[in-house]
Amino acid sequence: MEIVLFIIIILLASTLQTSTGFGFSILATPFLLLLFEPREAIQINLILSLFISLALIRRIKRDINKGVLKRFVVGSALGVPFGIITFLMIDIRMLSLTVSLVVLLLTVLLILNFRLRQTEGRDLLVGGLSGTLTSSIGMPGPPVLLYFSGTSAQKANIRGTTLAFYLFIYSVSLIIQVLFAGTNKTIWLTSVIAVPLVMAGLYLGQALFGRVNQQHFRIFTYIILLFTGVYLLVDNWTP
Repeated sequence: MEIVLFIIIILLASTLQTSTGFGFSILATPFLLLLFEPREAIQINLILSLFISLALIRRIKRDINKGVLKRFVVGSALGVPFGIITFLMIDIRMLSLTVSLVVLLLTVLLILNFRLRQTEGRDLLVGGLSGTLTSSIGMPGPPVLLYFSGTSAQKANIRGTTLAFYLFIYSVSLIIQVLFAGTNKTIWLTSVIAVPLVMAGLYLGQALFGRVNQQHFRIFTYIILLFTGVYLLVDNWTP
C-alpha cells in the first residue's frame, strides 16, 4: 500500500509541476512525510527536485533574469545556515507541524491572490527565506511563488529565474543536509527508483498542459494542498 501511495505522490507532484508551474517540493514534501522519517522525506525531495531542475534548465536558461537570480542566491546563502540549525534542533512532530502551517499559509495567500511589489531588497529577503526553508524542510517554493505571483514579470522570466535558483539552492541544501544530518541507503535507492516516475509525470504534465483547463488544475491543486496541510496539522497536533 505504501508503494502504491509513493508512486501516486511522485507522479502527481511531477505532473502538476509541469501543468500548473507549482514547485514539485510544495506538493511532494507533505505527502512524503506521511511515508518516511523527516530526514528521509526531505532528502528524497531534494534529490528529485534537483533532478527536475537539471532536466528542465536547458530549455529555459535564456529566460533567466540574472540580476534577480544573483540576489536570490546571495540571500539564500545567508538563510541556509539558519535552516539547518532549525532542522537539527526541532523534533519530528514540530517539523511536521511547521510543514503543515507553511503549506496552509501558502495556499490561503494564493487563493486570496496575494500581491507584493518587487524590489531589490525584497529579492534578498525572499532568497533568504527560501534558503532557510530549503535546508530545514526542503521547500524553497512558498516565498518565491508568493513573491512572483504579485509581480508584473513575464511568465517565461519567472519560470527561468525560479528554476535556475532552485538548481542552486537544492544542490547547496542537499550537501548541507548530508554533511550535518547524515544520509542512508534508503534515501538514495528510493530516489533512483522514483526517477522514472518523475520523468513520466513531467511528460504527462506537458501533454496535459494544452488540453486541460488550467484554472481547474489550480483549484485541484489548492484542494490537495489544503487537505494535506490540514491532515498533517491534525495528525501532529493531537497528543
